[in-house]
Amino acid sequence: MAKEVKYTEDSIRTLEWNEHIRLRPGMYIGKLGDGSSPDDGIYILLKETLDNCIDEFVMGNGKTIEVTIKDKTVKVRDYGRGIPLGKLVDVVSKINTGAKYDSEAFKKSVGLNGVGTKAVNALSSYFNVQAFREGKTKSADFCIGNLTKETKIVDSDARMGTLVSFIPDEKIFGNYHFINEYIEKMLWNYAFLNTGLTIVYNGQKFHSENGLLDLLTQNINGPILYPPIHLSGFDIEVALTHSNQQYGEEYYSFVNGQHTTQGGTHQGAFREALVKTIRDFFKKDFEAVDVRTSIIAAISIKVQEPIFESQTKTKLGSQDIGPKGPSVKAFIGDFLKTELNNFLHKNPEVAQTILQKIQSSERERKDLQGIQKLARDRAKKSNLHNKKLRDCRVHLTSNDERKLDTTLFICEGDSASGSITKTRDVNVQAVFSLKGKPLNAFGLTKKIVYENEEFNLLQAALNIEDGIENLRYNNIVVATDADVDGMHIRLLLMTFFLQFFPDLVKNGHVYILQTPLFRVRNKKETIYCYSEQERKDAILKLGAKPEITRFKGLGEISPDEFKLFIGKDMRKDPVIIGKDRIVELLSYYMGKNTQERQDFIIDNLVVEKDLVTNE
Repeated sequence: MAKEVKYTEDSIRTLEWNEHIRLRPGMYIGKLGDGSSPDDGIYILLKETLDNCIDEFVMGNGKTIEVTIKDKTVKVRDYGRGIPLGKLVDVVSKINTGAKYDSEAFKKSVGLNGVGTKAVNALSSYFNVQAFREGKTKSADFCIGNLTKETKIVDSDARMGTLVSFIPDEKIFGNYHFINEYIEKMLWNYAFLNTGLTIVYNGQKFHSENGLLDLLTQNINGPILYPPIHLSGFDIEVALTHSNQQYGEEYYSFVNGQHTTQGGTHQGAFREALVKTIRDFFKKDFEAVDVRTSIIAAISIKVQEPIFESQTKTKLGSQDIGPKGPSVKAFIGDFLKTELNNFLHKNPEVAQTILQKIQSSERERKDLQGIQKLARDRAKKSNLHNKKLRDCRVHLTSNDERKLDTTLFICEGDSASGSITKTRDVNVQAVFSLKGKPLNAFGLTKKIVYENEEFNLLQAALNIEDGIENLRYNNIVVATDADVDGMHIRLLLMTFFLQFFPDLVKNGHVYILQTPLFRVRNKKETIYCYSEQERKDAILKLGAKPEITRFKGLGEISPDEFKLFIGKDMRKDPVIIGKDRIVELLSYYMGKNTQERQDFIIDNLVVEKDLVTNE
């Protein structure tokens, strides 16, 4: 019987604002993480700081933002109006304090809750804010949200604006690191959505004059059927085209400049309105899936006092544009009905290309119908009897604050998956075991996804047959041995994802698990090493001929040890592929053998010397 705990006045605690943020950081910034995921907390801290600068730009103040990240120190300088000096400390350290509750001052602001900058302050081991206004300046220093130094107001000849500097607290985020590609993608999105704005990041300039047209152009990989259609109106902008090669649907959706990576009411409304407009234009009742297959589109809308489904603002929940405005669905529907319809009438060659694409998709879908039914029946039976997928309790589609931690490990063979299965967190970690090497899917049609049992089961496990909106796991982690066969399996899986579900990779869901190559230990201490250099460092540290074990496969690592490698300190490398690299990489590595590839392999062949297990 559980011991009874007394519930008295002494049980009631009132936390300071910064204590609550540090105790429940997930409520304010989503998940924590070490920087290997684009939605990790350290990037949210940067985003929350930048959002204030963007709001200033939107209100017509300051056209340049400077961002510097060196080691772990982040500095963000804008040239807006500057925080009022008399309220400088309050604005960054008093919860529910800000200028954005008055919708007249910030009508369509991103940061409406008065929380963002305070969260950055509370979760930073060092935080400094300095404001410049009308020839005067003032600054304040904080440590984990506690004021440590406040200067008096003094004269200054610096340009008006605000400078925020902070170091994310390692006690909260662990041994984190910033990944440039994630930061650059974030800054490019800010530039695309705020034409005329210039962001300078560590000397590199980010600037766009064509908005979402530039965004689509920069993010398209491979051939497209027609030049992107670019439409804009009051509080709305749209760009779209169809790919000639990839499957699925790919969307970039934004609200008030915020990248809503999980979509929301505006993205759903766009998908519906697109289909309706196309049907009405051609006067044919096309299947929605045939209209949207292979689409690449971006939509940005402005909403007054937007309602998001979480503080991190990755999914829009608002049903209306504003208190007195139309619904989001009607607003987007009316816009496309007018603007896209007009465009198609004025550009009959593009309209004809779209019609041919829809008809092609319809033919392919009908060819697949018989195979899909057999595949789905097989998947249902496998879900009941197949032990290849060991599922978890929480999924990305769940209403649970842990959903961003949901992970599917894809393993080779039963030995590795067995070790992970025994030590995983059954709430948020699932395991999918491959039978052997997957099929090389390069250049094949989507028919193979249904004909190949393993691909079909993986698609079903991820729930991505109709797109990634209902993806069941936030992190897809390929866990293979660090040998030639393991590398080959990784490449085959990447080929599968990039061929049929490229948005999984582009949206930062796919990773490679790092596991230790060596275990170095003596009677007092054990050190796991992920590289040759780490092995040498461990030997120097432990001295006196420590025992050295080389792990040649994941199956050799005991379940007790595996617990250390897939927990809070898990090391995983994100799969990041830049512009114009997907088609090039796949054709080079997975296409027919070419002389160039043979020469590359010969020139770069490394023969690993046998490593002594005891030194």
